Amino acid sequence: MSPLQSQNYDYIIVGAGSAGCILANRLSADPKNRVLLVEAGGSDRNFWLKLPVGYFRSINDKRFSRHFATEAQSGTAGRGIVWPRGRVIGGSSTINGLIFIRGQHADFDRWEEMGATGWSYREVLPHFRSLETFGGEPSQLRGSYGEMPVSVLRNNHPFCSAWVEAANQYGMPLNNDFNGETTEGAGSYQLSIGKRWRASAARAFLQPVLDRPNLTLMSRVLVSRLLIEEGNGGPTPRAVGVEWHEDGRKSEAFAAREVILCAGAIQSPQLLQLSGIGPDAVLEKAGVRTIVSSPGVGGNLQDHYQMRTIVRMKKPISLNDDVRNPIRLARMGIDWLLYGRGPLTIGAGQVGGATYTKYADPGRPDIQFNVMPLSVDKPGDPLHRYSGFTAAVWQCHPESRGSVEIVSDDPSAAPRIVPNYLTAERDGATLVEGVKILRQIYSQPAFKDLWEEEVVPGPSVQSDEEILDAARRGGGTVYHPVGTCRIGGDESAVVDPDLRVRGVAGLRVADASVMPVITSANTNAPTLMIAEKASSIILEQAKNHG
Repeated sequence: MSPLQSQNYDYIIVGAGSAGCILANRLSADPKNRVLLVEAGGSDRNFWLKLPVGYFRSINDKRFSRHFATEAQSGTAGRGIVWPRGRVIGGSSTINGLIFIRGQHADFDRWEEMGATGWSYREVLPHFRSLETFGGEPSQLRGSYGEMPVSVLRNNHPFCSAWVEAANQYGMPLNNDFNGETTEGAGSYQLSIGKRWRASAARAFLQPVLDRPNLTLMSRVLVSRLLIEEGNGGPTPRAVGVEWHEDGRKSEAFAAREVILCAGAIQSPQLLQLSGIGPDAVLEKAGVRTIVSSPGVGGNLQDHYQMRTIVRMKKPISLNDDVRNPIRLARMGIDWLLYGRGPLTIGAGQVGGATYTKYADPGRPDIQFNVMPLSVDKPGDPLHRYSGFTAAVWQCHPESRGSVEIVSDDPSAAPRIVPNYLTAERDGATLVEGVKILRQIYSQPAFKDLWEEEVVPGPSVQSDEEILDAARRGGGTVYHPVGTCRIGGDESAVVDPDLRVRGVAGLRVADASVMPVITSANTNAPTLMIAEKASSIILEQAKNHG
């Protein structure tokens, strides 16, 4: 269906990212539902977006990602941090590091304790299972029939194997499935990869159903605001559509049933605020008239902040060396092309794991490691010329909270992002302990003879104060912003447990912004689950209400 033929739909989904692609698939499965999916980005038909290791090039490529800058703050030594977010079909699932970890079981039980009724681990597990096909050992906790392929690691590197053994020697048990009973331990990470290519949400859920006549995809369309019918003191305001500008003209599309925001933790709250739904003071300052006063919109911002350690290895067999060796490069290409294995299938971490610091709550690991046999200043930069090895650490359960606030009524203007990294004392203390534990792992028998020098943070950084200062100066995001439209049962929550925006009928949010508390690990898998569960809720309620 061409968007010129009809501007009237049953459901309008804003954002063709991880959540939006699943919702478009599930809602359009019923041919009676007319579904419009609107995306600000363009096509994902690019080789580097499909090749798994291509994220090193694409994540900071402004053709495929929009770069949001956080406010400079004391927690980051006066630096602003760049947050690239996918602006392409598939959203951030098209440019991310591919690591697929759901998070600790207790993460979701904590959601329910905070008022997200129906979101306990027991209740979300069926939705995790239904969306995936796991390539490892069958388990009652894993899925076998979903569209998203989840692959076990297909690149064995001696440095990574030695690190896992050293972590075991330190005291971390071997963990063969971080999506199984626990995230505790050390082992190989699972990735969202098919036989050879990245399995983005677009490739897994959207592309196979684009020929449905009741599903319309509009790309390169930046929604400027929601269309809301006000009750003039009577009925609850209702979202009836969306507005955007194209070739200097205003265009509109209308939804008979619902508008569903899947624009992510930055732009879902931004769009709500632009539409007059948010904190009164923020809206007034930006010149937007308040339609629904909702003080929680844009608050509760959370992210994982990481600190890397880098050591120089003795043997020149890190990926830093391999990419400069034509023979090894050719072997990489052959391994990928013929067998779907090797370094071209890696994500942002090959091995890693989770463990406890002295600050951990009982039974809940509070730090996670991400390990790669390479070193680089940031994705997109050339790998270092020495034989580098990187092990990074982040705090699983940060207590610092930030905010996203519009600064004007211009939809193309970036909002003010204040993450407040490391403002909670426990966050900094936990990160310092994580760096100290990494150093202990490096010193275990399985690894200590493989490296010759610590490059980052360096041997001169020893005291807790020095390590924390190094983290403030050299740490950064793991690209996991969440929480800005949180689920809850209280009046300050932005959405209720069915993801309906409080105070507005016909409007939901279903993406990472609804997480009450950030999950302990990578956030793409739980975002997919949120959309899967949301589709079940929406379809069931539509069935019950006719």
